[in-house]
Amino acid sequence: MASSLSASLYSHVCLARNESFSRVPVKALSRCLVPRKGLPAKRCFRILYNRKIIGAVDSMVTREDATPAINDGSKIRVPHVLTVAGSDSGGGAGIQADLKACAARGVYCSTVITAVTAQNTVGVQVAGVSVVSEEFVAEQLKSVLSDMHVDVVKTGMLPSVGIVKVLLHSLNEFPNLALVVDPVMVSTSGDVLAGPSIIDVFREELLPRADILTPNLHEASTLLGGKQIKTVGDMYQAAKLLHDMGPRNVLVKGGDLPDSFDAVDVLFDGEEFYELRAARVKTCNTHGTGCTLASCIAAELAKGSPILSAVKVAKRFVEATLDYSKEIVVGNGPQGPLDHFLRIKKDIQVSGKHWAFDPKSLVLYAVTDSGMNRNWGRSIMVAVKDAIEGGATIVQLREKDAETGDFIEAAKSCMEVCRSYGVPLLINDRVDVALACDADGVHVGQSDMPARLVRTILGPDKIIGVSCKTPEQAHRAWVDGADYIGCGGVYPTNTKANNRTIGLDGLKAICLTSKLPVVAIGGIGLLNAGTVMGIGAPNLEGVAVVSAIFDRECILEEARKLRLVLEEAKHQSLIRESA
Repeated sequence: MASSLSASLYSHVCLARNESFSRVPVKALSRCLVPRKGLPAKRCFRILYNRKIIGAVDSMVTREDATPAINDGSKIRVPHVLTVAGSDSGGGAGIQADLKACAARGVYCSTVITAVTAQNTVGVQVAGVSVVSEEFVAEQLKSVLSDMHVDVVKTGMLPSVGIVKVLLHSLNEFPNLALVVDPVMVSTSGDVLAGPSIIDVFREELLPRADILTPNLHEASTLLGGKQIKTVGDMYQAAKLLHDMGPRNVLVKGGDLPDSFDAVDVLFDGEEFYELRAARVKTCNTHGTGCTLASCIAAELAKGSPILSAVKVAKRFVEATLDYSKEIVVGNGPQGPLDHFLRIKKDIQVSGKHWAFDPKSLVLYAVTDSGMNRNWGRSIMVAVKDAIEGGATIVQLREKDAETGDFIEAAKSCMEVCRSYGVPLLINDRVDVALACDADGVHVGQSDMPARLVRTILGPDKIIGVSCKTPEQAHRAWVDGADYIGCGGVYPTNTKANNRTIGLDGLKAICLTSKLPVVAIGGIGLLNAGTVMGIGAPNLEGVAVVSAIFDRECILEEARKLRLVLEEAKHQSLIRESA
């Protein structure tokens, strides 16, 4: 089924663009890229430009062709890449980039360090390379390979002939290991990292063992004895000549190609050429791009992907990280690193806005209602802003009837308001919307996604609340990693049909058995909020309200009056406890 769907997707994408690619053979495209026959080469090759469709098709290919992780009862063997490379003290390239790239692609990565470098965003320092002894490189290889199930070996900086020989000896002992060779001889910043004596052993012994070779233009030129590579045509020739040295596949990277508007790479598998293009990202943060690309290829191969799919996924990943990282400043030099996890910029932008969950934020819990906002002619953003200014301490967006796209846009607008006031914003039920707008958390009911799964998806920093009507449900919420529970309905309410009420006694019983903070829900307003807060439960932190503030002419005024009632009830509760 996936194959037929892939064919359909491909046939539609082939009609979408009008670019011309005269160098791409029809045979390559029709056999390997487009399952349908009879389409001209220049039309077929357009599929490489549609990243969304390629991503969908790649995922289908991976599911069909990949070897799944071994699941032996409760034990799962994960895909595993071993990187044999140098350490970069600046953290942008080498072993450090390999570890981050593999982790970002969901693959385990072990390491063998061949050299320790002193480098930063300026470059490698004078006398800044300390080569690890051959004996200790051998010990590292033995330690990893004798214990762990490695799927792919990826090489980076191999600074001496002896170290290459040591690696080859280990590879001969484990002949089934796939090998990705990134011939780190000249870094992206132009620093020479390997001497001329290594080139011969690369050509004669290492390259024939490689499943894929990934040189940049400088490295390809060096391996080919100084051949000039200045055009895409030169890249085709270089790929063919390098393939003649023995590797099964060659990917010549054209990131440094002069006068090119696109980032062009050429893949040659011994029979066909594939020209892969991506938008050229204008950025100084390119340190470690070669290491990252090769590690991503290795990671995808470890998952079981074929070479072409692995290369395409890796290229898209590097493009995404370059684009995301282009504004990040790390160091004073001309070449900064990548953010492989696409997190640094986002975390900096919201620094101080995300916080550890504080139960006191549950005091006045405002739950929006789109119908009420429509009836009063208010936008949800205005309603949320007025509620916060009136004293709401946390906001939950509950938009049952909204289309997903509209819900996300509304949530993003409300996030801006909430963050400007330092008030958490939660999404009712919709984990996907919470992810899309980077909300502070989610509130789920008993029939929604389990809190344990929500926690797995959202991570440890987000707030998760669960609606509960029984002590058993409250205990399950605690076990599953929720931060608080919403308990009710305490009173009958018009905002939820057929909602069974538990009354004040039921609320108190659950509060006294719950290990989590509690917010009371259901039919609560200005006249009964004080009574609810006076039940004598220390972990009852506040009340959740809908119509009590949002179905009123002035949200701000109603929220302000309700907040005063709650504060007075808290005060009286403290007096009773101290008496």
